[in-house]
Amino acid sequence: MKYIRAGIAALALSLFAHGAQAFDHTHQAWNTLLGKLVVVNKQGTASSVKYAQAKQDHAELKAYLASLSAVSPQEYAAWAKDQKLAFLINAYNAFTIELILTEYPKLDSIKDLGSFLASPWKKPFFELLGKKETLDGIEHERIRAPGAFDDPRVHAAVVCASIGCPMLRNEAYVATRLDAQLEDQMQRFLRDRSRNRFDVGTGTLHVSKIFDWYAGDFDKGHRGFDSLKATFGHYADALADTPAAAARLRRGDFTIDYLDYDWRLNDAR
Repeated sequence: MKYIRAGIAALALSLFAHGAQAFDHTHQAWNTLLGKLVVVNKQGTASSVKYAQAKQDHAELKAYLASLSAVSPQEYAAWAKDQKLAFLINAYNAFTIELILTEYPKLDSIKDLGSFLASPWKKPFFELLGKKETLDGIEHERIRAPGAFDDPRVHAAVVCASIGCPMLRNEAYVATRLDAQLEDQMQRFLRDRSRNRFDVGTGTLHVSKIFDWYAGDFDKGHRGFDSLKATFGHYADALADTPAAAARLRRGDFTIDYLDYDWRLNDAR
């Protein structure tokens, strides 16, 4: 009986420990940080980051990053698809802020952290899913891997700490609301006239360079989009300022021009 009780106690302790270490899919720690650090403009279409505040709250950021790094490949493999994607988007955005803090405030752009031979996105400066990882590794080898998620809206969600990027959301991505969050991000990004706008007079749709870099992701038929023009037609109401302009976009009666990208740091100071 003594050994049975001891075995039960050991099992209970093991289960408790496992439960205590289970990953928080609400990403509450990251959600709290974002609420403090992200400043959204009045139109709700762009945001900036309080990097000086992030330095003060660095211990909180590091604790969240440690929770991401602690997830094993086996644990990740058992998750639902939306849990995986929310995890990867949040990881990309959080580790990007960590990268900025390594040299802040001595930089004006994330590009200052790289060189001609070494891209900042290729720096293996953190651990994720059992290996040394890079920001490019998260985005291109995991999020954009063929057959993994196949959702081009992710390009409105991963944020490279630059003014030209889509806004950093002031809340964490979570599996239970991921589809709605991604759709909202896409709408907000396309409504930002500093980065996407339709010139009715010339029939030219001026859009972010992101759509040039990742045009192929919008050509694959995912979510019903088989081309950039079809994507912009679907989001015509977000891109146009009048019903007539929206109708023209839906007809595909426009040409596409890509705007220069603003790599300046999205700093709230």
